[in-house]
Amino acid sequence: MTEIYKVISVLSQGDFEVTQLCDTLEVSRTAFYDWKQVAPNLYQRQDQNLQPMIHDIFLQHRRRYGARRIAAELQARGVSCSRSKARKIMDQMGLAAIQPKSFKPRTTESKHTLGYNDNLLLAGIELHRINQIWVGDITYIGLPKQFAYLAILMDLFSRNIVGWSLDLNMEAPLVISVLKSAIKQRQPPPGLIHHTDRGGQYAATEYRKMLFRSDMKQSMSRAGDCYDNAFMESCFGTLKTELEMTTYETFEEAIREIQEYINYYNALRRHSSIDYQSPNRFELLSNP
Repeated sequence: MTEIYKVISVLSQGDFEVTQLCDTLEVSRTAFYDWKQVAPNLYQRQDQNLQPMIHDIFLQHRRRYGARRIAAELQARGVSCSRSKARKIMDQMGLAAIQPKSFKPRTTESKHTLGYNDNLLLAGIELHRINQIWVGDITYIGLPKQFAYLAILMDLFSRNIVGWSLDLNMEAPLVISVLKSAIKQRQPPPGLIHHTDRGGQYAATEYRKMLFRSDMKQSMSRAGDCYDNAFMESCFGTLKTELEMTTYETFEEAIREIQEYINYYNALRRHSSIDYQSPNRFELLSNP
C-alpha cells in the first residue's frame, strides 16, 4: 500500500486530483492523507540515509571525529553534508566526539651551558613545500612506576610526523634516534630549518653535528616563551587526547598504541590546517 501512496503523492504534484487518483486506485482518501502526514519528507529521508554513514565514520575513527571532520569525510566520498547537518544528526544519534583538553603551554627547563640558537621562525617564513621546516619536542608518557619519554619530529608544511621514539631515558640519544630516522626516511635537501625548544638534548654536541652534516639550520624557541613551539604542544595535546592516554600498564603497550596512532595520524586523520586532508594525502597532492 505504501507504494500506491507514493504513486498518488507523485502524480498529485501534476495535473491529477487526489480524489480522482484515490477513486481510480480504490484507495481511501483519509488513509492516504494519514500516510502523507506521517511519511518522512525529503530532508528527513536524507537524514536517514546519512545516519549509517555518519555512524560508521564515527566508529572507524574511534570517536575522534566531530562534525567538521565527518562532514569533510563525507564530502571526500562524494556525499553532500554540511557541518551543521552532521552535527544535528550526531546529536540525534547521541554521538559525541572526544573533547580536547584546553591548551596549556609549558616552558622548557633549559639550564645548560651548551649554547642556544636564534628563533628562525620569527621572520614569518611562508610554507610552500615539504622538508622546509621540521619542529620537534619531547613529552612525558605515564607508566605504573615511572615515566617514558616520547620525542617527535613533525614536518610543519604537511603536519606529517617524520620521526618519533619512545624511551625510558630522556637524554640526547632519544632525540638523536628520531633525527636519524627522519633523515633516512625523508632525505631532506640542504637548508631545512630544524626548530625545537631550548632543551639540552637538542643542544648536545652529537645532535648538532648531525644537523651540520645534513646542512640543516638549527632554530630554538626564545627563553621562557611557551608559545614559540606551540605547533608541537598542540600535536602532543591532540595525540594524548585522541589516544585517551592515562597510564600504560607496560612500556611495550605504550609503544604499540603510539605506533598505531601515528600511523593513523599520518595516513587517515584529517587536519583543519591542511584543508582537512591527511598528512600523507596532502603531501601527495602538493608534490605530484
